[in-house]
Amino acid sequence: MSDLRPPSWVLGPPSSFTVEVDRITELEWNTLLGQFADASIYQTWAYGAVCWGEKQHSHLLLKCGAEVVAAAQLRVVRLPLLNKGVAYLRWGPLWRLRGQPVEPGLLDRMLGALRKEYVERRGLLLRLLPGVFQADAWAGEITSCLRRRGLDLETDIRPYQTSRVDVAQPLDTVRRGLHSRWRNYLKAAEKTGFTVVQGTADELYHQFTVLYREMMARKQFETTVDVEQFRQIHHRLPEALKFQVFVCSADDRPQNALVVSALGESAIYLLAATGNAGLNGRGAYLLQWRALEWLHQQGIRWYDTGGINQEKNPGGYQFKSGLGGREVSHLGRFELHDNWLSAQCVAAAEKLRNALHQLKARLTTRPVPAGKAPQAVIV
Repeated sequence: MSDLRPPSWVLGPPSSFTVEVDRITELEWNTLLGQFADASIYQTWAYGAVCWGEKQHSHLLLKCGAEVVAAAQLRVVRLPLLNKGVAYLRWGPLWRLRGQPVEPGLLDRMLGALRKEYVERRGLLLRLLPGVFQADAWAGEITSCLRRRGLDLETDIRPYQTSRVDVAQPLDTVRRGLHSRWRNYLKAAEKTGFTVVQGTADELYHQFTVLYREMMARKQFETTVDVEQFRQIHHRLPEALKFQVFVCSADDRPQNALVVSALGESAIYLLAATGNAGLNGRGAYLLQWRALEWLHQQGIRWYDTGGINQEKNPGGYQFKSGLGGREVSHLGRFELHDNWLSAQCVAAAEKLRNALHQLKARLTTRPVPAGKAPQAVIV
């Protein structure tokens, strides 16, 4: 793979690399994310602080000289009294620097640093979801690298399935790639006279939440999405990292809303909602197209449609597949531990948590009416 030749600093001696743990500030971390092509919302400080809590945060940097060349934000959870637990790395580590060739050897160095800090020094189980899809050109090398470092694929976990649209293509090519019915709905929406407003203002996110609550009251299906939690993340993020919110209105009345996170070379379709006033319109199609236009202008390569499942959500699958993207599977979840007790404690705690979650769902959730497949879009 000659196109993956590393820059000269990767070939330097091991002594030129150093590791820093939990010595970076939130402001510094936010700035650092901009230099990685594989940055995502799940590696932002705001996501970790809101979803996990400040005390469960941990940040590891791999440096070559004074330059940060790889980074990772992890959630560290310890079980009371036992001092055992898990270090969970979601959609990381970050190792693909903007403007540099892809170098799996750099990931290998980073994995070694993660193992030494969290597995060997802290005695934790390391659970890692790399930001890589099976369709990526370097996926095979990355899998080999993970296994060499002792990380085993969890074969009983279904990998994340989604559809990715290549928005780096010319926009007329992207539009021709839309399925014919989807394209016809878009044309109809464009003729309707909808008004679309987009931006990062808190007021736009508020308009989304109003529509989302209308949708949830109408659909009444189980979801793990907490739109208030996402609001807190959005509010805490610096301007450059905030969500982009699109709102479609008719006669000054919001009907549809879309929330997108765009970091690094990829964007994620995070949330969407259709209010009661938008049930008979096609505003959702127009919002998706406006998002694609904006992402293309921003130089984004991939638009991840936020997960697909044809069996559980056929309506959502049909809508997302209409965007003409390629269906892809995530590389999977990997684990590494050197402590049998830590692994067993984590497994027991997770079984208990899942059992309590299922019990709560049975007690509080009404079934979705026949033919009313949920349309919430989540990751």
